[in-house]
Amino acid sequence: MVDDQRSAPLVRPPELRVEGERSASRLELFFDLAYLLVVAELASGLAEDLSWRGAAAFAGLFAVTWWSWVTVTLYANRFDTNDVVYRLAKLGSAAAVVGMAASVGDAVTFAACYLATRLLLFALYARAYRHVTDARDTIRLYLAGVGAGAALWAVSLAVDGPARAVLWTLGLLAEAAAPVLATRFGGGVPLHVDHLPERFGLFVMLVLGESIMSVATGVHDTHWAAGPIAVAAIAFVAVAAAWWNYFDLGGAAGKRRLEAEGDEQDSWVPDAYIYGHLPLTLGLALFAVGVEQYIVHPADDLPAGAGWALHGGMALFLAGTAGVVAGTSGRWRAAWPWPGAAILAVAAVGLADGLVEGLTPAVAIALTGGVVVATVLAGIRRQRRGRLRTAET
Repeated sequence: MVDDQRSAPLVRPPELRVEGERSASRLELFFDLAYLLVVAELASGLAEDLSWRGAAAFAGLFAVTWWSWVTVTLYANRFDTNDVVYRLAKLGSAAAVVGMAASVGDAVTFAACYLATRLLLFALYARAYRHVTDARDTIRLYLAGVGAGAALWAVSLAVDGPARAVLWTLGLLAEAAAPVLATRFGGGVPLHVDHLPERFGLFVMLVLGESIMSVATGVHDTHWAAGPIAVAAIAFVAVAAAWWNYFDLGGAAGKRRLEAEGDEQDSWVPDAYIYGHLPLTLGLALFAVGVEQYIVHPADDLPAGAGWALHGGMALFLAGTAGVVAGTSGRWRAAWPWPGAAILAVAAVGLADGLVEGLTPAVAIALTGGVVVATVLAGIRRQRRGRLRTAET
């Protein structure tokens, strides 16, 4: 391996890398660290403003952050050359993402940092367009999407208020259309179906880490008091169950479908797999914010909005899981009653938490945690009976 690195040229043209065995590179793992910072900063901001306005801002900025990660990951999935040019571009993108983390709350600086990631990605696609002639139909669509998105974000730097939010939304939509259009009009250039689920699994793990951090922070801030410790233990079980639900069941089922059909021309399976992860990861991030609030306030003094963060976040995670399962299988019934029924159960707990007097935070989080554990058990039962086919079966 060392000899290969020494003999490889420092600069080499991109090439299509959709075959053979691949795993996440060390550069990709380093790149992900920057996103951990952004998610942590967004969660901290939401904890200070648990209002509908704060939630809307959190969801919007999380979607921007998630999408910036997705687009760079999709490029790397097909064209990662690991030469000096690619490394410098990706390290530059990581630096811009660190800037996004440092500028949460400063819309202009945040937009400028995000725009920097778009310009670097556009340059990488332009380089790939020059050298990978077989993929030009696909690359052309990505260039159009990234270019249009970058232009709209650049214009947003000069405006304020609702107009800026509209331009950001239009920019994201322009970029998000590119992968979908590439499926239909991109000339059948597939994704690397081994590399993609590993990368998305790593991002899910990154967001799950926020819940673990919330457990530790909550216990620390309450000085190991008995009540918070009990709630923290329940929260940890719920987080572990969410991990199990994704990696062994829902995510594994989506991965199996991706590996079975995702490399076929005009297959919609990769699109369903990719976009289903937005509500899934957003829900986990919301849940992490709720977890810390429930640990710090184990009695009846929860701040307004903590309940919807906890229960709504878990319901959104389960909805994302259902979207991945149903979307990759092509049948909405594939997600019913597992895990679809669990979404309704968590929503019912959240409604009761807000309306029923005497329902303490400890009991409320225990009920939601119990639903997640029951969802895992139901998924295992479905898996054993052959009704849920995962990567391991």
